Amino acid sequence: MISTDISASLFDRAKSLMPGGVNSPVRAFGSVGGTPRFMVSAKGAHLTDADGRDYVDLVCSWGPALLGHAHPDVLAAVHAAVDRGLSFGASTPAEAELASLVQQRVPAVERLRMVSTGTEATMTAVRLARGFTGRNLIIKFAGCYHGHLDSLLAAAGSGLATLALPGSAGVTAATAAETLVLPYNDLGAVEAAFARHGHSIAAVITEAAPANMGVVAPGEGFNAGLSRITAGHGALLILDEVLTGFRTGPAGYWGLTGGALGGTSGAPVGGTTGSSTASGPEWTPDLFTFGKVIGGGLPTAALGGRAEVMDYLAPVGPVYQAGTLSGNPVAMAAGVATLTAATADVYATVDARSMELSSALSQALSTAGVDHSIQRAGSLFSVAFGTSERGVHNYEDAQGQETFRYAPFFHAMLDAGVYLPPSVFEAWFLSAAHDDAAMNRIVDALPAAAKAAAAA
Repeated sequence: MISTDISASLFDRAKSLMPGGVNSPVRAFGSVGGTPRFMVSAKGAHLTDADGRDYVDLVCSWGPALLGHAHPDVLAAVHAAVDRGLSFGASTPAEAELASLVQQRVPAVERLRMVSTGTEATMTAVRLARGFTGRNLIIKFAGCYHGHLDSLLAAAGSGLATLALPGSAGVTAATAAETLVLPYNDLGAVEAAFARHGHSIAAVITEAAPANMGVVAPGEGFNAGLSRITAGHGALLILDEVLTGFRTGPAGYWGLTGGALGGTSGAPVGGTTGSSTASGPEWTPDLFTFGKVIGGGLPTAALGGRAEVMDYLAPVGPVYQAGTLSGNPVAMAAGVATLTAATADVYATVDARSMELSSALSQALSTAGVDHSIQRAGSLFSVAFGTSERGVHNYEDAQGQETFRYAPFFHAMLDAGVYLPPSVFEAWFLSAAHDDAAMNRIVDALPAAAKAAAAA
């Protein structure tokens, strides 16, 4: 028997102090059941829980640990920054240093504003789009997640171009009605929405490659089509790269599929839905939002884009945004060190390990007779059960999968010392620290987990 006594005790205490015992809902293991593991340390590709058990980590702090946990260069930079002081409430040289690194990687970012969370970045981007265009409506896509701001916690209405309904208690109908929720990967629905509401639409916001309904690759030309449609109607395109930015490549997912590289391919081949750098039209969003990797594991995020739009932010423009801890010097140091160390070799390693693991996962499931597809977007991937015929291209497809197979699969992997995302609707993350030993441990655990999924 695997002891979880200390984690269980910590969870009981936490539940008496915090709603659900957690500060972010997915940590509660609600969709997989069982005792959430309380982690106390991390190094390289590994986590250690309060009961002293080691796990190979495939969550990587939901993306930031691109280099692996506790990378020595990042720790050295953070320790040096801490020695200089935790926060000054004033500008620091490191803010411009990190902004310059972002601009070098993503030349379309002519101006950058640092914030503290991905939610704050998307909230500010939406406000900025409304202020710049003088319009109110925002288009988002079902299954895409852009943080917990009210207007984007909206559920689809009764038709393709109807106003949305509240998607959470506490979100008012009036707030939700300023959002149009459309099916993902459906440019026809976007065209219809603009035909009906185009004079009122400030922006379309989309994940560069959705990773919150499982990974879903944008269809070939989809993001480019969004850029074309918004530009034609005087609206903005906001590309949410909070998850994909600087993780799927040096310039994020836009760097893989925008510019000269063009669109993506999302057709399932051999049980796998993937992305590629197929040729296609160049396209550039008006605004980007970044998080996760940009802070190297500390709470940092940003929005950036065209100078003409970004200069609508205070203090030079009329759109107000402020944050006491925005550009925190310790977080800036972690971000600078992470992006500096994220070399071409790092991305090549993560890409290769991702392909290795997703192939091993598919093989184990096929051997066990489990129908599935592997959903890919760059180095990000996820598994969707019961979807081999078509794959997953939108939220309806994601909701239609055999979700009941994931919990037994997850717990079999957990018992074998592999920590997966505790939800089938999340991406799997690898790092440059996932060496042969870590990979072998994961691969060795897959057959038994696949059998558990088959028996569900």
